Amino acid sequence: MPGQKTHVPTAEGMRRCAAGFVTRVTARNRLPLDYSVASLRVVDFLVDGLRKGGADRQQVAGTLFGLGAYVGEVLVRRAGAVWVDFDAEQRAYFGQPVGVRMRDGRVWNPLGKVVNRYEAGREESLQTFYLLLHGRARPRQEAS
Repeated sequence: MPGQKTHVPTAEGMRRCAAGFVTRVTARNRLPLDYSVASLRVVDFLVDGLRKGGADRQQVAGTLFGLGAYVGEVLVRRAGAVWVDFDAEQRAYFGQPVGVRMRDGRVWNPLGKVVNRYEAGREESLQTFYLLLHGRARPRQEAS
């Protein structure tokens, strides 16, 4: 709702945030949000739908945050990342309070990547982001 303050979770709460978002979104729709790498294509599709709907970024900020939490959780489950609270310098740079740290020490901003997809469109694919991601763990076998 416009003007309503939202609580931004810490790194510790991001897994719950992603799970809650998936529960809410899949309760109404049969979307394959199963934390697989392939599901990031669905996220691209959903963000494109928000763009086509003509809403400004503030109107869809909660949905973009939920999608960003989901993308981050895919990185945690599939690429060996961990959620981290950004320090003040990182918050200023990324414009977000949390992100993920890969095993090689690099930090990434999945919440911001979803916003970039919303603002820039197809050239900011989230599935491509994952596939080109530096510091990923070796691929894990995904359940069919």
